[in-house]
Amino acid sequence: MRLRNIFGFIAALPALCLSGLVTAGEGEGWGHYGGSERGLQYSALSEINKDNVKRLTEVWRYRTGELGAGMSKPFAFEANPILVEGLLYLPTGSAIVMALDPATGAEIWRHDPKIDRSKHYAEISNRGVTSWIDPEAAADAPCRHRIFVGTLDARLIALDGATGKPCVGFGEGGQIYLNKDVRTKQSNWVEYTITSPPVVVGDVLVVGSAIGDNRGVELELGIVRGINARTGAEIWRWDPIPRTADDPAFATWVPGEAARNGAANAWPPFAADSALGLVYVPTGSASPDFYGGERAGDNLYANSLVALRAATGEMVWYQQLVHHDVWDYDLPAQPTLVELRHDGKIIPAVLQATKMGLIFSFNRETGEPIFAIEERAVPQGGVDGEHLSKTQPFPVAPPPVVRHGPVTRDDAWGLLYFDTRACRARIETMRSEGIYTPPSLEGSINLPGFPGGINWGGIAFDPAAQIAVVNAIDGPMEVTLIPRDEMRQVKDSGEFGAEGFSRQAGTPYGLHRAPLLSPLGMPCIEPPWGTLTAIDMEKGTILWQVPLGTIEDLAPAIVPNFAYGVPNLGGPIITGGGLIFIAAAADDYIRAYDLENGSELWRARLPAGGQATPMTYYLEGTGRQYVVIAAGGHAGLNTTPGDYVIAYALP
Repeated sequence: MRLRNIFGFIAALPALCLSGLVTAGEGEGWGHYGGSERGLQYSALSEINKDNVKRLTEVWRYRTGELGAGMSKPFAFEANPILVEGLLYLPTGSAIVMALDPATGAEIWRHDPKIDRSKHYAEISNRGVTSWIDPEAAADAPCRHRIFVGTLDARLIALDGATGKPCVGFGEGGQIYLNKDVRTKQSNWVEYTITSPPVVVGDVLVVGSAIGDNRGVELELGIVRGINARTGAEIWRWDPIPRTADDPAFATWVPGEAARNGAANAWPPFAADSALGLVYVPTGSASPDFYGGERAGDNLYANSLVALRAATGEMVWYQQLVHHDVWDYDLPAQPTLVELRHDGKIIPAVLQATKMGLIFSFNRETGEPIFAIEERAVPQGGVDGEHLSKTQPFPVAPPPVVRHGPVTRDDAWGLLYFDTRACRARIETMRSEGIYTPPSLEGSINLPGFPGGINWGGIAFDPAAQIAVVNAIDGPMEVTLIPRDEMRQVKDSGEFGAEGFSRQAGTPYGLHRAPLLSPLGMPCIEPPWGTLTAIDMEKGTILWQVPLGTIEDLAPAIVPNFAYGVPNLGGPIITGGGLIFIAAAADDYIRAYDLENGSELWRARLPAGGQATPMTYYLEGTGRQYVVIAAGGHAGLNTTPGDYVIAYALP
């Protein structure tokens, strides 16, 4: 019997009190994805704390009814609910939005956008909704409070926060279509979707897109747009690939390649600093991900953290964190805006987590690095036609939270002897020279692989303690390029199995990518394969790191339930009670950890996978602090499917 393929989604991802660093409004609720527009994933609430968290109990449970019936593939339930004006709002993977009573979980209203379930969507998930209150509207006016949600078929919908009815003055009857003028093609395969909530500054919504980016070179445009929150009119658009000579980055591209290349899209949630009027956008790789022969150069502004003026779309500054990406190292996480103590000063900062397991820090006003960035030599010798960058940027601190390889025969690991032997034999045939080993014809080991490192779960940051907490995947992937004329033959041979192939049309190579697994289905290197890490961001040092999750829900009953640390998707939150709450791991639990030392203080069994980020709030009416998690599983991680939203509180 094989263990469950715990990396299966890739075939389809000491406290120091500092006064004045907690901004007003934090801890009073959870009004945005990530807790605030700055994405801190933090709440100052402390009713639940290290002394009493063991008493935490389930107080209500809601079922969405959405299990993905009729869809081409199972859902992921990644929602981070928000609490605004007394109601809890969240979407399902198909963008059904519901408003719940935060005290009881009772449904107040729901809106179904009725996506076409016969279509094949590149990804079936939705991470959250956006709330906006119109300061110019009368208190009792319809749609004074709006809830915005993006859909798999690339609509942006505005709903009345009180009733769930469409705001008819927004676009066409309450919705606009974002798949216009972005080179989309009519097909039963939908590769241009909206999976993360927009961010709003003033009356401007800023929204990106998710694109299936290994199909070829000439894909959809990865533009970011500014939308009028009242009318739905497009105000501006910014393309992460410079198309005209008036952009300074245009000179870094071959002109014809810049014109036809696609993607570099920004699919994670954004963050905003309304006082500065800036939106922080993490971009992905230009298409296709694993071969860059058709896009010479560093490929600005792909794989960059970009600060845009919310009102106009003007680029204020950028920092590219991966040059000429051929590893699918998209910037995957919401930027985190913090007040960072560094060298005796408090600096307005933005932290960016990456799939490489690196955390970069910048002055969010100027883009200047806080911890210096070094350009370090990386492996060379790509396939014919490739244009690798000779160096890649690394922050001098903090250190990476995952291994960077190389992986050698001595690193082979297995639960049993034959497992280890098979892994050793496989590793010996492949190329592995450490992080940024380029894809190859013989097969290359990428550590970390394209799911991360850190993925969309992002960073939780305690403003007083100056501690950042991240969860990460720490396992190897194998990537093999296949000459175009051999692609069909290789696929039909079954050499790599049926999954993990991509066309990369317009290039000389097809692609196969997969987790590097033993015959028992476990990663071929020593655990942990998933971790939770706390970082002192003032000093840039790791405070502690612990395995996240066990193999309880991944292995047959005959295999001991070791706390190896397992793949995970979702994120942590930190509370003023000195706690970290996180589900994420592929073992159907939500846990509470001690922020000071990483010890597990509480866990609760979930009825389905908790591949989402929790949230917390306090209700005056009940006098209680609540912790809420969406538990619906993740098809890629093969966790238990479901449709649950569960709230916990003290008795």
